[in-house]
Amino acid sequence: MVEPGNPQRFEEARLRVQGGDRLRAGIGTLGEKSLHAILKNYFEPAGENQETRVGGFVADIVGSDGIFEIQTKGFDKLRKRLAAFLPVCPVTVVYPVAQLKWVNWVDPSSGEMVARNRSPRRGQAADVFYELYKIKDFLQMEGLRFCIPLLEVEDYRLLDGWDRTKKRRATRSDRVPTRLFGQVWVSGWREWGELIPPDLPQPFTAKEYAKAARQRLEMARRALNVLASLGLVERAGKAGRAYLYQLPAEVENG
Repeated sequence: MVEPGNPQRFEEARLRVQGGDRLRAGIGTLGEKSLHAILKNYFEPAGENQETRVGGFVADIVGSDGIFEIQTKGFDKLRKRLAAFLPVCPVTVVYPVAQLKWVNWVDPSSGEMVARNRSPRRGQAADVFYELYKIKDFLQMEGLRFCIPLLEVEDYRLLDGWDRTKKRRATRSDRVPTRLFGQVWVSGWREWGELIPPDLPQPFTAKEYAKAARQRLEMARRALNVLASLGLVERAGKAGRAYLYQLPAEVENG
């Protein structure tokens, strides 16, 4: 499920897309954002296999392993694509996660970077549950798999926000992945159970799941909704106003 990926190929894709100093040539002027472009070239360096029309849609990659769709957010937009693609060939959804993120603040007038801070939050593969909620009825379909690259990312934001610091609701200009730490593959719906935290009490609440998974409560609730829809967790009554969950016997026993 977890593998190191190919850091050398990733670096080649990064250099190919950035073209020497792509960002400084004009932050925010790119038709395709760097994160999407670099991952597309990492998974398929051959340009003739990129941006191919299938069933009324343009797929990011069409190659010997089927279709690859790189989706950084908004899985609701995938629904029509999956409905069109899956009857034709296998589909891999690529969902990148920033395991380490640097936030770069850029003056929108001069284009100069004025500050760089390390984000305290470390992304994890289980972050994908927040988006999976939107396509949970597709997860048991034959031929669908997921790849979650774990990345170091430079996040560029313009100082054009609404508050005194100009950071609140500031424009995100670009995200540039600079290093590949590894990648997590989920090749069948049962494998989502491998992302369940191992040390949960039985039964457990959403709050206890969030603590064990080191996630926000909203994220944990979405994860449990998806896992319950797949039969990988099940409701086990209530404790006060909170629902209780437990692992089915076949999941708990591996």
